[in-house]
Amino acid sequence: MAREFQRGHKAKISDLTPGTDLYVGVQIAAPGLTFDISCFGLDANEQLSDDRYFIFFNQPKSPEESIQLLGAQAGDTESFRVTLDRVPADIHKLSFTATIDGAGQMSQIGPGYIRIVAGGEEVVRYAFTGSEFSTERAVMLGDFYLKDVWRFAAVGQGFDGGLDALLKNFGGEVAEEQPAAQQPQQAAPGFAPPAPAPAPAPSFGAPPAPAPHPAPVNPQIHSAPTIVAPMTPPAGTVPPQAPPAPYAAPQQPQFGQVPGHAPGQMPGQGPGAPAPFGQQPAPYGGQQGVPQGVPQGGGGLQAALQPYKELPTGQRWTPQNQQLMRVDLAMGGTPVLARQGSMVMYQGKVEFGYKSAGFAGRVVGNATGQEMQLMRCSGRGQVFLAEEAAHLHPIELQGDGICVSAENVLAFDESLQYEVRRIEGHGIPGGALFTMQFQGSGTVIVKTHGIPVVLPVTPTTFADSNAVVAWSSASQVILSSQVRLRRNAYPGHSGETVNLQFRGAPGNFIVVQPYEV
Repeated sequence: MAREFQRGHKAKISDLTPGTDLYVGVQIAAPGLTFDISCFGLDANEQLSDDRYFIFFNQPKSPEESIQLLGAQAGDTESFRVTLDRVPADIHKLSFTATIDGAGQMSQIGPGYIRIVAGGEEVVRYAFTGSEFSTERAVMLGDFYLKDVWRFAAVGQGFDGGLDALLKNFGGEVAEEQPAAQQPQQAAPGFAPPAPAPAPAPSFGAPPAPAPHPAPVNPQIHSAPTIVAPMTPPAGTVPPQAPPAPYAAPQQPQFGQVPGHAPGQMPGQGPGAPAPFGQQPAPYGGQQGVPQGVPQGGGGLQAALQPYKELPTGQRWTPQNQQLMRVDLAMGGTPVLARQGSMVMYQGKVEFGYKSAGFAGRVVGNATGQEMQLMRCSGRGQVFLAEEAAHLHPIELQGDGICVSAENVLAFDESLQYEVRRIEGHGIPGGALFTMQFQGSGTVIVKTHGIPVVLPVTPTTFADSNAVVAWSSASQVILSSQVRLRRNAYPGHSGETVNLQFRGAPGNFIVVQPYEV
């Protein structure tokens, strides 16, 4: 029986079906509108670094045929064959999109869906309607993404601009050239309506069905400009640097968002897995700053406002710039706890409520200085959070933990467990420090003064207690004091009398900001 997904739902492919040879069907229609349905094969940075993995009407398959465009069949507007175990190692995400060819808006579409079929049996379906969109001309429907194993996410995120703007968002380019002569295409394998799989491990395809009549070819479609993306430069060459966007901040590495490292893993430990789904490098100042399809050049009001437009993505947490974070409450289905007064704007139906820490929480907070005045944000809308232009860093936890000073916490998912931890020490009579520990699955937004630095924990790692922001929860933390009795006989001191010493196995880390609280 097919599982019904809502927007934001995710699941491992192995939990849906043991097969890896899959059929993906998309149904989308509106009176008088024509749609281009495509698949983008993206790298670990969610960029189209190889244009051969942009699968659309002019390029119906990837080089090794792990992704194939099959055409309309079995009631689907468009369909694909995806063989996950043949997808190259440098492709980490397959994003299925639909764009309007010509004038129109996504609010005009009727009920549609994206579904996955294995062995003739439908295993998952994500349904959507035009009421979920407004003036968008494109929509990101669903993603296969690699995080340890292949997974599927129902995205359903509207996107301003057409296919060209969507391609630029993924780092591609549009090249104008003369239309090439149409090449005959081989007949795509047919699929029957979903039927029970005869074997435990479903194989690709279903009982043969009558071959559909070929659809009439629209000559205007094949006269569209060819889409190309930047290719890997030859060894020894350096590609030219693109000029920075106006007023755009330079990209800085964000701790907890290092591509190729799992949450809690230190940078510099070697490339590997992609950044976890739901995390992405900060989009400010990069290609994702032009998702609306407005030309970069030229003057006028639109050109002046373009660098500051809202960034539409399919993520729950989206950095709009270094100091502003947006959370989509409709994705994930869980409320958010945020520092009181941190909301600067919201869209949609959002409810704000007071989050009490309880009697015990107030006692601990008053005693430790780690009390937070929180508000609970719930509903179906987007909330924009910021505080005093501090730099914001989303940290996604996946069952692991992190310790953060309450002063540096802006917001976090309500699904996370949190408590106040005491740091034992010596050398300070009656002295101890406290921090907040987060555990579970969800995201915590950490704020810093300036760009922080992430350091590995070694036996000789010390940090100023007023500058340290966070550290891995597996680290052992000890108060280290340089107070000496004889020092009282001398006037003055260095001002660095109390530090935190960190110990732990390889892989543990600390985060320090260039500022003392």
